[in-house]
Amino acid sequence: MQRTRAAHVCGAAALILAVRAGTARSQVTPAAAYTPPDETPSIKAGVTIFMDYTFQQRPETTDADGNEIHASAFNVGRAYVNVTGNISHLIAFRITPDITRESGAGSSLNGSYSFRLKYAFAQFNLDDWMTKGSWLRFGLQQTPWIDYEEGIYRYRFQGPIFPDREGFLTSSDAGVSFHYNLARNYGDLHVGFYNGEGYSKPEANDTKAVQIRGAFRPFTRHPILKGWRVAAFYDGDAYVQNADKRRAILNTTFEHKYVNAGFDYLDAKDQISGANIEVDARGFSVWATPKSPIGWEGLLRYDYLEPNTDASGTRKRTIAGVAYWFPHQGSVSTALLFDVDHTTFSDVTPSQPTQRRIAVHGLVNF
Repeated sequence: MQRTRAAHVCGAAALILAVRAGTARSQVTPAAAYTPPDETPSIKAGVTIFMDYTFQQRPETTDADGNEIHASAFNVGRAYVNVTGNISHLIAFRITPDITRESGAGSSLNGSYSFRLKYAFAQFNLDDWMTKGSWLRFGLQQTPWIDYEEGIYRYRFQGPIFPDREGFLTSSDAGVSFHYNLARNYGDLHVGFYNGEGYSKPEANDTKAVQIRGAFRPFTRHPILKGWRVAAFYDGDAYVQNADKRRAILNTTFEHKYVNAGFDYLDAKDQISGANIEVDARGFSVWATPKSPIGWEGLLRYDYLEPNTDASGTRKRTIAGVAYWFPHQGSVSTALLFDVDHTTFSDVTPSQPTQRRIAVHGLVNF
């Protein structure tokens, strides 16, 4: 009888321990498998500075007394103050003032450094429902193409990429856009609806620009070819009704620890008003930045543009330089670049002399 009672007591104790262990496991397992998102609001500040010393070898100019000189100057090309933050894991924002030289004729600030907005947008993160890195933006923000290519071509502090430098695209505009990352790093899609005038001008009419870019990595698993991407971009806009403003770009890039390289082909169509004829422009840019493992890099770039395919004029630009990227921890970057920028003009109206600038460019990005 005592043995039976003892057996019952032992059995009950074992059952209680088993239930408690099961309850503990049921409580621990979800916590180990699920980490709630961080909802703590946060804000960060950073800076981006472009500076240079530029010597204009060609053409010569004249000073106030009529003396022939080679113009030279120390410049601050751009100074950004980047303020970014998160309201929650779903909502982020960015505000970036752009400090640049005022060059408007007749302005009381002509020649002064002025403060203007480059970016000011809210971002709604869609990671809970789509692939990581998918989002919706509303406000003054990056346009799909320039921000994409500048992430591969790191020498914006020397000068803009080909479509931007030739005035066909703007890097920022007010509007709404959607970005989607393809699964397993196969590429991404960015489509936006913008004013079309760019961040430096107000909206001038009732027309809007539709811009779309798609990029694809065919070989994400290959140890070398995973750095190869092909991309296409289209911008459909209008100066006024029935007067189109269109741009199309085909691009391929390659990223490797020893070299980044790219090729752009541009086709543009402009009709300023219904009374004007349509002007077609075509051109291409090819560039490479060979890299060493100790911070030294080369910069080689060639741009070719036909501003009007119905005329014979062309513009050719060659850029060559050597840079040193200082070692840092994290995503900050500092670099110095010595470069020669050489531009020639053939059969253009009005005629323009050859331009050659020798410069030392500096970058601070924190």
